[in-house]
Amino acid sequence: MDKKILLAHGSGGKLTHELISKTLFPALANPWLAKMDDSAVFKIQGRIAFTTDSFVVKPIFFPGGDIGKLAVCGTVNDLAVMGARPLYLSLGLIIEEGLAFSDIETVMQSIRSAALESGVRIVTGDTKVVDHGCADQLFINTSGLGMIDEGIEISGSNAKVGDKIILSGSIGDHGVAVMAQREKLRFQIPVQSDCAPLNGMVAQILKFKSDLHCMRDPTRGGLATTLNEIAAQSDVSIRIYEDLIPVKKAVYAACEMLGLEPLYVANEGKLVVVAAPESADSIVAAMRQNQYGAETSVIGEVTAARPGRVVLQTRLGASRIIDMLSGELLPRIC
Repeated sequence: MDKKILLAHGSGGKLTHELISKTLFPALANPWLAKMDDSAVFKIQGRIAFTTDSFVVKPIFFPGGDIGKLAVCGTVNDLAVMGARPLYLSLGLIIEEGLAFSDIETVMQSIRSAALESGVRIVTGDTKVVDHGCADQLFINTSGLGMIDEGIEISGSNAKVGDKIILSGSIGDHGVAVMAQREKLRFQIPVQSDCAPLNGMVAQILKFKSDLHCMRDPTRGGLATTLNEIAAQSDVSIRIYEDLIPVKKAVYAACEMLGLEPLYVANEGKLVVVAAPESADSIVAAMRQNQYGAETSVIGEVTAARPGRVVLQTRLGASRIIDMLSGELLPRIC
């Protein structure tokens, strides 16, 4: 019979120390955690990027990943799209009483694998246990620190008329994968989450730093909401082309069946780049060299036509305004 998490595992006593030392630490072992201090101490010089995020995905395991992989990749990507080299992460676990130890162990191994792939160290953390029914198995909070080299100035407010909009691959994979797992839907072609760390791909294009104006990972709200945010921040218009935006057949079919618009469905391993036109082709070529950017292409451009608006040119040649997502399309997807 699988051992379960008890409230006493969050008491700060013997069971807490056993949980940390026997289950959590082995997956994350490093000199900072080994000291068992209340804070990690390290030296940093230069420009720092700092971010934080919380993950409440339901279910905690889904095709292509789990809440642990999602937590590391999501935080790493938030640092990377600012042009930062992710270095250190914190890890806060809120565990529901009754969760199986085997599930915690699986999640921790996913955290370890994602951290190793992205090259970050998890240097501090916290563990709490709450009553059964109060946390839906497991919630994770992560914060991250990264270094930004001189000369890199990337922001959602930097888009300029004439810039090209570059997308690293197909949209909607993560949202559809999580929803299908949650609702026990079965598709002829299974859909997997695109959850992945993007800092390696970003590092390959930072040599074009003077022509990199904006970068984003289009998570909640999807590509449409991300582009609307950039258009509003920069007070520009963005035009995208429906026939240039890749959507996997299975994702498109699922969205058709369920009445969803792929442009609004969440992604967890895609990169949007807004770059000067003279470097766009070189940036696309560099991104395609990365395993997570093989399908990279230019999908649109920045214009002055309708400041603050995103316009989609359909396959039929018509144009329509794509607004920011209103309401909650797919709750609990990250």
